[in-house]
Amino acid sequence: MPRLIHLNGPTGVGKSTIAARYAADHPGTLDLDADEIVRLVGGWREDFHGAVNLVRPLALTMAATHLASGHDVVMPQLIMLGGERDKFAAAAKSAGADYLEFVLLAPPEMAIDRYRRREHHIDHVVDALGGVDVIRQSHDRITTYLTPAATVLDATGDAEQTYARLRAALDVG
Repeated sequence: MPRLIHLNGPTGVGKSTIAARYAADHPGTLDLDADEIVRLVGGWREDFHGAVNLVRPLALTMAATHLASGHDVVMPQLIMLGGERDKFAAAAKSAGADYLEFVLLAPPEMAIDRYRRREHHIDHVVDALGGVDVIRQSHDRITTYLTPAATVLDATGDAEQTYARLRAALDVG
């Protein structure tokens, strides 16, 4: 059965890196990074959240279409509301697929260090919203958001270790 593998977690924790690695190792898997699609919407730099609100339903429709073809989708996307999680699960269910949510967590200072070392097209948005303070806040909010259905993955260490943890968790499920 195809799976929507949702990689959730604060900015800088490594969601996109792990998603890209997973898709590269699993032919036919779609690495559906909604932040990449956001860049296709005119005015996204000025109104990032508005663009995200336009893109998320499109991304979920893309995910459902790909899942219906019998292939997995890995989707790195920060969400912190149960209602949003329900939309991800509904998209998977509509395609006859499983929905698996993995929340990648590392200490906020580690995520901040990674954020400072990376180059990502949404970094200006994070900076405009408060930079490192936003990362700390998203860490706090996501730990409050956690549900029993989410699998928490330790994202300390390097990307290879986090990827190995994801693979092990998927092999168990």
